[in-house]
Amino acid sequence: MKDYIESFPEQLRTAIQIGQSAKISFKGQNLSQVCLSGLGGSGIGGSLVQDYVSGLMKIPFFVNKSYEIPRNVNAQTLFIACSYSGNTEETLAAVKQAKKVKAIIVCITSGGALQKFAEQHGYPCILIPSGMPPRACLGYSVTQILYVLAKAGLIQKSFEKEFQDAILTIEKQSTQLNKQGLKLAQKLSKREVLLYTTVGHEGLTVRFKQQLNENSKMLAAHNVIPEMTHNEIVGWRDIQKQRTVVCISAPNDYPANLRRLNFLKKVIKTCQAEIIDVQLLGESFWKDALIFIHLTDWVSWHLSLLNEKDAIEVKVIDRLKSEMSKK
Repeated sequence: MKDYIESFPEQLRTAIQIGQSAKISFKGQNLSQVCLSGLGGSGIGGSLVQDYVSGLMKIPFFVNKSYEIPRNVNAQTLFIACSYSGNTEETLAAVKQAKKVKAIIVCITSGGALQKFAEQHGYPCILIPSGMPPRACLGYSVTQILYVLAKAGLIQKSFEKEFQDAILTIEKQSTQLNKQGLKLAQKLSKREVLLYTTVGHEGLTVRFKQQLNENSKMLAAHNVIPEMTHNEIVGWRDIQKQRTVVCISAPNDYPANLRRLNFLKKVIKTCQAEIIDVQLLGESFWKDALIFIHLTDWVSWHLSLLNEKDAIEVKVIDRLKSEMSKK
């Protein structure tokens, strides 16, 4: 896992090359919405893109993380099936349903049954490098999703510069980000972890949580402001010395949400929980996102060492897949 984290900038460069050379045409197709189907390491890229396009696209973009597709998916829907292995059973079930309603399908995968499905039915298929844990390949998948949207004329390619800025910053600050990740990991070790963020950063926060789950073998929970300040905040009333709350925000967040976050932190302090602030730069969506992903990947890896766990091992998921394969 350490090698995968270190090679993240190079992964992003390769991903850009793959996306730029992808041969996909949407001429004459009238798109009314975009549905991305994917789970786990293959689906979180869709969640990040959903946050990114919420203020950019004129048509809805939503993520499906189920065996079944929403009933509103139809012949005017751009349906992006994303499965790193190509064998994710929920995504395969969903894309077959999308075919039945004549959706406009694009597949993103490293091979497997999804590639075969695309080839059999003549759907565009963007192939990304294989042989890695899906969660270590976020750079490949999220980049291809953006290029699919750009080639469909739904977004501009301004994300390319944001990616390049992030790559250069990560390379320049690689040692610093690693050390910062270690310091955060030491503060989270042996603690009950809650991740709180503001609207617009939920995809990033879920990615962090998933890395803590899979790499660090830790449970973590997350919630989002302003919604949580209408309910979960009420649960903060007893002493919670065992908890550490990571607050994730950016200086250009909606002002009222930052005020709510500041009030929430006052409430948390009365319960004697530890608070860690992680501030995004606020420069651009993808520069913020990619640097945060790299930093928190380091956090999860250092925690795997502190917890004496193998960051790669996911035996319980393997057992689940074996159980689900039984007839």
